[in-house]
Formats: sequence, structure tokens, C-alpha cells
Amino acid sequence: MIANPALPKLGLDLYSLRSQGWDAFRLLEFAAHEGAQVVNFSEPRFLGPLDDAHLEQVRLAADRFGLEIEVGMGSICPSSTWFNAHDGTAEDQLLRMLDIAHKLGSPFVRCYQGSSEDREGPAGGSPLEPQSQVPMDVHIADTVRVCKAVRGAARDLGVKIAIENHAGGLTSLQLRCLIEEAGPEYVGALFDAGNATWTLEEPYIALETLAPYVLTSGIRDSAVWEVPSGAAVQWCALGDGNVGVEGLVHRFAELCPGRTFSLEIINNRSPRIFPYLEDSFWRGYRDVPAWVFGRFLKVARSGSPYTAVPAAPPGVDEGSPEFEDYLVQQERRDVERAMAYARDVLQLGRPR
Repeated sequence: MIANPALPKLGLDLYSLRSQGWDAFRLLEFAAHEGAQVVNFSEPRFLGPLDDAHLEQVRLAADRFGLEIEVGMGSICPSSTWFNAHDGTAEDQLLRMLDIAHKLGSPFVRCYQGSSEDREGPAGGSPLEPQSQVPMDVHIADTVRVCKAVRGAARDLGVKIAIENHAGGLTSLQLRCLIEEAGPEYVGALFDAGNATWTLEEPYIALETLAPYVLTSGIRDSAVWEVPSGAAVQWCALGDGNVGVEGLVHRFAELCPGRTFSLEIINNRSPRIFPYLEDSFWRGYRDVPAWVFGRFLKVARSGSPYTAVPAAPPGVDEGSPEFEDYLVQQERRDVERAMAYARDVLQLGRPR
């Protein structure tokens, strides 16, 4: 396979391998073997120790494998249910990661505001998930304030902040407005195709909305179909969904030239239900425009229930240690399959 210069570089978000227990060097080796050109250490834990000596060894190993590095962290919104206050203030956490990104040669730090749990009402229709008592507008204002507090450091280091449309939290329009308020000269977006479906957005709409500010991406496929209460969304094997992932790479290349098409593989074993036919559901989704929801609904009506979830080995019960071991192995197989699809069908990455 000869790389097509008109197509983006192929990246791998190492969250895809979150259960493997590998150190940074084994993760780099795997990514290079599978044809990646960029790796995203999307959480500090994947890097290992954060002292200068270790970070230098990680950077040298990436250079040997011919890999570019991107780095990331979690929530930078102090009012979010996802924010980890045990690691310090949001400003301090972000400053630390900006410094780490600079040392590793990453052009940005990936982060996010929160998730669907920061929306009013049951997140994704589940009354079991904890909910923020703070309106989304306050979450957005808090995130903007944190970004502005580190603007000087980010600009001095030459490292940007890439905020993800994460886990059904911010819609693409809300994220775009946040970026424009904070300052697009140092704040941009991580476009996540799978997360877009959790805000009732067709991925193409989310991409087109965020495109002027996209710094990188997180790509997975989704199966979307109608159910009696609304719609089901299941993140699935690359190529198995009905959101048009094969065409998405060309639209991404057109709108976001030079940015990485980075796979973040999360193949759920069951769907997430969005009961939009129930009045109570819309308490948390009033910010979704009708025309955006209409495009999502069109996708749902084109879909059918996803049934291609790999079966566990015979005699292995869910919840058993053997089942957990099976899930770890399946995670790796899912990533290998996705990288093969990216190489063979999407014509991305390097030949093995």
C-alpha cells in the first residue's frame, strides 16, 4: 500500500487499549506494528511516570518507531461530575499537561468538559447515572474560565488546548461557541464521531460544525436504529455501522487538511437507548436543533438492530474472571480489526 498524501495521517488513541495493562513502550510498539503514524496518549496513565527522564525515553521510543505523539487528560471543568479534584485545581492540572505536551512534542493537550451526566434529566435515558445540579451554561462558563486562566502559558509553550465533544456532553455547536469565546488562537476541538451520536447528531453535521477548529479526532463507528421509545446507539466494529464512516474520512480530509484521523475504538456489547418519544427525555436535550435531530432521525430510520457482538467462549459466564480475560483479549482483537480496516479499506496509515 502506498500512502495517499491527500488523505489524513492514521492515528490510534491509546484509550482503545485501556485494559491491556501495557506500558508506554509496548503501546508504541503495537501502534507502529498496526500501521499508525500518530499515537494519542489521551490520559496521563498511559504514559507511566511523568518525570522528565521517563518522558524523554517515551519521546525517543516514539521517534524510533516513526510515531508522532499527542497527549491528553480528563475534565477541565470544575463543576462537572467527571472532574477529579484530587489531582488539584483544573488550572493546575491543565498547566501540568501543557508542560508535558511541550516536552513530548505534542501540539496540543486533549481534554473535555464532561459528559451526558452534566445534562439535566437522566443521561441517555438512564435514571441510574449521577446528574449534575449545575446548568450546562455554567459548565461552559467554567470551562472557558479555566482555558483563559492558562492562555499565557499555552501561548508561551506553543501548545494548544483541544476540547473534545465528549460522551454526550457538549453538542458540536456548544463546543464551537465555547472555543470562540475562549479564543480559537489557542483553543480548538477534538472531533469525536462516536460521541456525536450521543448528542443526537449525525457525525457529518458535528464534523462540519467543528471543522474550522479541529486539531485532531477520535473515530469509531456507530449503529443507530429505532426502538419503541426512540433510538438505540451502539458503538461497533469499524465498518459495521450505518453512519457512513467510509465517506467520513474523505470529508474529514477535505475540511480538516493536515489533521490526524485517529481511531478510538470502543465496541459496546449493548446499545445506549435515547427515549426521545418520552417528554421527560427532552429536559436534557433542548439544545439540539430540530434540523440536527432530523438528520439523526434519518440515520436511525435507515438502521437495524446490531447483532454482530462477538460471543463469549462456550461455558464462560459473564462476570467470571474468564469472561473478564475474554473482554481484554477481545478489546485487542477489536483494535487490530479496526486498524486493518483503516489500512485496507480507508487506505490510511503505513503498510505493515
